[in-house]
Amino acid sequence: MLEFRPLNTLSVHLDRLIKGQLWIKVSIGVVLGAGLGVLLNPSTGLISEQISLRLADWLDLPGHIFMRLVQMIMIPLIFTSIITGIVSNTSENLTSFGLRLLLYFVFTTGIAIMIGVAVTLILKPGQYIYSLGGLPISDENQLTPPEETNLVEDIPIAISNLIPNNPLESILTGEMLGVVIFTIIIGVAITQLRQDTARPIIHFSEAVQKICMIVVSWAMLLVPYAVFGLMAALLSRTSVEIFLGLGYYMAVVVLGLIILVTFYLVLVLIMTKKNPFQFLKAIREPQLLAFSTASSAAVMPLSMKTADEKLGVSSNISDFVIPVGATINMDGTALFQCVTTLFMAQAYGMELTIINLLLITFTVVAASIGTPAIPGGGVIILTSVLQSAGIPIDGLIIIIGIDRILGMFRTAVNVTGDLTACLVFNKFYGTKTMPGQT
Repeated sequence: MLEFRPLNTLSVHLDRLIKGQLWIKVSIGVVLGAGLGVLLNPSTGLISEQISLRLADWLDLPGHIFMRLVQMIMIPLIFTSIITGIVSNTSENLTSFGLRLLLYFVFTTGIAIMIGVAVTLILKPGQYIYSLGGLPISDENQLTPPEETNLVEDIPIAISNLIPNNPLESILTGEMLGVVIFTIIIGVAITQLRQDTARPIIHFSEAVQKICMIVVSWAMLLVPYAVFGLMAALLSRTSVEIFLGLGYYMAVVVLGLIILVTFYLVLVLIMTKKNPFQFLKAIREPQLLAFSTASSAAVMPLSMKTADEKLGVSSNISDFVIPVGATINMDGTALFQCVTTLFMAQAYGMELTIINLLLITFTVVAASIGTPAIPGGGVIILTSVLQSAGIPIDGLIIIIGIDRILGMFRTAVNVTGDLTACLVFNKFYGTKTMPGQT
C-alpha cells in the first residue's frame, strides 16, 4: 500500500486562516455587508437606483474573483482528491465503502424529501398566495396534467447517461456529475495497476492537489471582503416587499432545513457517540462560508480541512466523501426543490395525487444529484421538476428573487450533511491515525 500525505498538510496559509478565526471575520462581513446593502437600497431614498446598481457591481467584484478562483481549480481538485481517496483504500474496502456511501446519500436525500413534503402539506404556504390571486402564468404555459409515463420511460436513458461519453465535454461544460463518475472509474482502474506503474500517477495527483490547495488559500484571503460585498450587493438590489410577501414560504423552507439538521445531529449522536453540539461548533467555519457564498463547491477545500483537523476524520475518507458529497449529496437542495414544487402547486390551486407526489419525489432525487454546486443551481434544475409535475414555470420568476437568501441556508445544510457523512463513515472505515499524525 502506497503512503499518502494527508490533505491537512497541504496548505500552510489555509492553516493560518483557520487558526485566525476566519468565522469571526466572515460573520463581521455578513453583518456589515447587510447594513451597507440596506443603506444603498434605492427604497431608502439616499441614492438613485442607477448609482445603487453601479455600486452593487463594484461590491460584487471580490466575490466574483473568489468564485472564479475556486471554480478555476475545482475540477482538478475534485479529480485528484477522489483518486487519492480511492487508492488509499484496499479494493475490498473500496467496493463496500462506495456502495454504502451511495446508499447513505440516497437515504438522507429521501429523509430530506419526506421532511419537505410533510412541512409543506401541513403548513400549506402556497394557499396564502393562491388566496391573493395565485402566481403569474402566461397564456402559452397553462396548467397541464403531470406527465406520468414519460418519466418512467426516461429512467433507462437517464441511467445510461450518467456515464459521460466524452469526459472532456463534461469538464468544459462544468457537468460535475459526469466528472465525478469519470474520476471514480479512473481511480478504480488505477488500483488495478502494479505499484511501480501507479506510483508516478499518484505522485502527480498529489502535486496537483497541493497546487490547487495553494490557489484556494489565496482565494480564502478574499473571503471576508467577498462576503461583505456579496451581502451588500444582494440587499441593495432586492426589494423588501419581496421578502415580506413570500416570508411564510421562506419560513417553511427554513423550518424544514432546521429539522433536517436536527436529523443530522441525531445521526452523529447515535452512529458516532459524539456530542452533537461539539460537532456543530467544530464545523461552524465551513457552515458560515457556505452560508455566505451559497456554493458547496467553494467550501469543499475548507470542509476537507475541517473534517481532518476538527473532526478527526482520516484523510482518505474526507478526500473521497467531500468531493463526491459536494456533487451528489444535496439534501438541503432536495428539500428546497420539494417544498418549492408543492408550494407552487398550491399557489396555482393544483391538486396532487399520491402518484404525483411519488413522481415528484423521484424527480427531486434525480434532480438534486445533478444540481450544480454553484449559487442558483437549485433553481436551474428545479425547472425539470416542475415540468415533470405539469406545473407552470412562470412562478419561478418570484422564487428567483429570493433564491439567493434560501440558497445560503440550504448550502449550509448541504455542507453539514457532507461533514456528517464523513464522521459516520470514518467510524467504520477510518484509520487509527489521529489529526496531525502521518
